[in-house]
Amino acid sequence: MIEAENLTMRYGSFLAVDQASFTVEKGEVAGLLGPNGAGKSTTMRILTTFLAPTAGTARVAGFSIADNPIEVRGRIGYLPENPPLYTDMETAEYLAFVGRARGLSGGPLERRMAWVTERCGLAPVFRTPVRFLSKGYRQRTGLAQALIHDPEVVILDEPTSGLDPHQIHEIRSLVAELAKEKTVILSTHILQEAEAMAARVIIINQGKITGQGTREELRRKVGSRGRVSFAVQAAHGDSEAVARNLPGVDVCLFETEKDGVCHYLLEGKDESAIVVQAGGLARDRGWRVAELSVVPFSLEKTFLALTAGEAR
Repeated sequence: MIEAENLTMRYGSFLAVDQASFTVEKGEVAGLLGPNGAGKSTTMRILTTFLAPTAGTARVAGFSIADNPIEVRGRIGYLPENPPLYTDMETAEYLAFVGRARGLSGGPLERRMAWVTERCGLAPVFRTPVRFLSKGYRQRTGLAQALIHDPEVVILDEPTSGLDPHQIHEIRSLVAELAKEKTVILSTHILQEAEAMAARVIIINQGKITGQGTREELRRKVGSRGRVSFAVQAAHGDSEAVARNLPGVDVCLFETEKDGVCHYLLEGKDESAIVVQAGGLARDRGWRVAELSVVPFSLEKTFLALTAGEAR
């Protein structure tokens, strides 16, 4: 649904986006992740036809951003970093205005307004002038305008900016619901947001795509090792055999011992093999296993590895 090929954007001598190529499929949430100033917003403005790239091209919902920009705009919902709100309108007036601009009227407009009002939590401010809205409600209103016309592709630039923890949870749930039928790409510089909402991550730094894929695929790209938490009930001296009898383990860190349970952190190239070997060792030694689990891989470490030495 989104295909970017060698997108490049120059502002004079400054190279904001440098031959960026990536794809986002239907039913997928992709996170465009990078530090401030990495080129995320510029990339999104190109995809939404707000900016024409210096070089390269992209297709959105099957249409070229260069040859069919009107078709592209009709199929996307866009929440920019600063939502385009008219502060002299009430929230309801604003959403109706955007809906009519998107070609809606009558019953279809009323149904979509009701849907976005409920899903974006705008009922308490439905008749409130936009100028009186808090930052969080302005962000929700901006998201509602992006969804009012039921677009095929949703492009969100920092969608949870200014929201409190409850509102962030609601937006995450909404994004997950949207992904059942739509293509969603969202930008963020907050790693936790990318981990919570995106199945795939596209990492951009200094305008270049430095990595893309699932967390597991990115881990392999940077050569990170798998980690397994292993806790067994055994005497410390006996359980030191862990370090000597697991050939798949490169690093064995003894962490704690409490009530006879020794806790280790095991590292190696293949966490599945480590789990099998550790379980077999515990069985052979007659140890009671208190814990044997894969430690979730940290997106933070991957991000730092893929952007190391390239901060602006």
